[in-house]
Amino acid sequence: MEGSRILREYPITLGRIEGHGRRGRAYTADYVLVYRNHKLAVVDAKAWHHSLTEGLAQGKDYADRLAARFAYASNGQGIFGVDMQIGREGAVSCYPSPDELWNLTFAESNAWRDRFAVVPFEDKGGYFQPRYAFRIGARTASGSNSRLRILRPSGEEKFM
Repeated sequence: MEGSRILREYPITLGRIEGHGRRGRAYTADYVLVYRNHKLAVVDAKAWHHSLTEGLAQGKDYADRLAARFAYASNGQGIFGVDMQIGREGAVSCYPSPDELWNLTFAESNAWRDRFAVVPFEDKGGYFQPRYAFRIGARTASGSNSRLRILRPSGEEKFM
């Protein structure tokens, strides 16, 4: 579907800074479902011999870190889904379509969100990715009437 992507092995954070040039374990989601430049769901995949809910806690943690509403866990035999907003959990027969996820996540229409959803993020061919705090801040600000204040390294301010 146009405007939808599945990001594989998506880096969430680079890992905690431990000092002396070392970092802790990085957080990486198996799959992130993106539609209209919004991360809507996280899928944690495990091997066939693991239980269906083996990766559920990890999927929930990653969905929370990415501010995604849905988390899914799968072992190749079935799919277990969680709606993080209302707390509904259970086995599902198939993954929802991007439009279904969008309508469940954003039930109320928002003109600004719809305008920004069609503008692609300039990532210079995948070289540049926004930092964790910027992604979460931009997501939070787009859902409210507030403006996002960005301080650039040059000291220049930019408002979105």
